[in-house]
Amino acid sequence: MRTEATTALTMSQVTSRAGVRPDTVRYYERIGLLPTPARTTGAHRRYDEGVIDRLRFIRGTQRLGLTLTEIGDLLSVRDTGVCPCEPAETMLERHLAEIDAEMKRLGALRAELTSMLSGMTGANCADPLPGAWCPPDRDPGKEVADHA
Repeated sequence: MRTEATTALTMSQVTSRAGVRPDTVRYYERIGLLPTPARTTGAHRRYDEGVIDRLRFIRGTQRLGLTLTEIGDLLSVRDTGVCPCEPAETMLERHLAEIDAEMKRLGALRAELTSMLSGMTGANCADPLPGAWCPPDRDPGKEVADHA
């Protein structure tokens, strides 16, 4: 008869199948995203098959931009046997709004940089405001004229 310890997965098997590093698994255990694994008499961790699915869930939700705290909240709901779709929907809508705001900010930054670049062509390099490209004791127009 096989015992649970002999049918359980080793750290190496878990990390290989889930595509994560051992320190990631240990960190997720410390912060409570993964349950504390069983140990052999030699204190080696032994995991059940469910840890693979849980690690894939964690990694997948991280790719969506969820924080580990948010992921922990979803796992808590999931662990009750209820689908975490409703709380996930709220989180994903919030992240989508954050992405939209960041894209808007980056679009404005891109426009500003494009404007600055177009002003740099030619002999009259304009200083950006409120800073300056050239040191205070230099006049960028005079320097270009001196080298002409």
